[in-house]
Amino acid sequence: MPPVKRVLRAGVLGTATALAGLLTLAGCDSGKNTSASPKSPSRTSGTPAEPPEPVATATGSPKPKPRPDPTAKVKLPPLHAGFDYQIGGAYPPAAGVRIVSRDRSSSPAPGLYNICYVNAFQAQPEERGQWPADLLLRDAHGKVVVDEDWNEALLDIRTPAKRERVAARVDRWIDDCARKGFDAVEPDNFDSYTRSRKLLTADDAAAFIRLLSEHAHTRHLAIGQKNTVELAGLRSRTGLDFAVAEECGEYDECGEYAKAFHDRVVVVEYTDSGLRKARSAFGDRLSIVRRDVLVSTPGSADYVRKTR
Repeated sequence: MPPVKRVLRAGVLGTATALAGLLTLAGCDSGKNTSASPKSPSRTSGTPAEPPEPVATATGSPKPKPRPDPTAKVKLPPLHAGFDYQIGGAYPPAAGVRIVSRDRSSSPAPGLYNICYVNAFQAQPEERGQWPADLLLRDAHGKVVVDEDWNEALLDIRTPAKRERVAARVDRWIDDCARKGFDAVEPDNFDSYTRSRKLLTADDAAAFIRLLSEHAHTRHLAIGQKNTVELAGLRSRTGLDFAVAEECGEYDECGEYAKAFHDRVVVVEYTDSGLRKARSAFGDRLSIVRRDVLVSTPGSADYVRKTR
């Protein structure tokens, strides 16, 4: 398991035009709870679901048949609860911890709210060869585009067909999280489009994560937005349920996540100053922990875990 995926701050949206277009779409969605829409049989992004089959009423006029709410059995993380970020390795949680995030290769912590970490937008170095070559993002010269900080190839989600194929593979990991007994899934690298040399857009990312949200909900898993504060306002479009925010205290972003997700936010800070800032402003509202940047396990020389 690699160290934590620290969000890169350069070129957050790529272009102001892309953000404006997305916010316009989000405005069109206002008032709708699209996260409650059932999964489309084709799972093609942007394709509206078929209209409900009419049911005749006593007066003979058609009445829409009610649709099941796929989020009805989704358990959301508790508000303002003790939290530990263990994606670098599982270990017994400290007293008072109620929420734990662990890598998909680990098992959930008994009796707690468990979030399953999945690297959904990039291929980890040891897994790159397991991906079909055409699902790795390539530039105009055919060279694979790599997140240099983590040596991870970006996945190609530029078209509906490719998004479907990538999602089908990530969905299998989500299924495994559900079978193990996790309560939620945390798809990492939502912001990979900012490192794609403008080959991917925020719209591509939002359309792809919508597919993951729909599938997670069918498995009765909540799904969290990992970082990417710029897209937090698109919840009605993405179907995301809560947020996992790295260093939102350090970068003065916690308020935006708190507003978008109604305080259902788990915060990971990597510096004492970030922890102080997060606690000062949101210590009585959000679930906050300070970890070392390698998210190491107890006994390691790098291990740090603080809550105050």
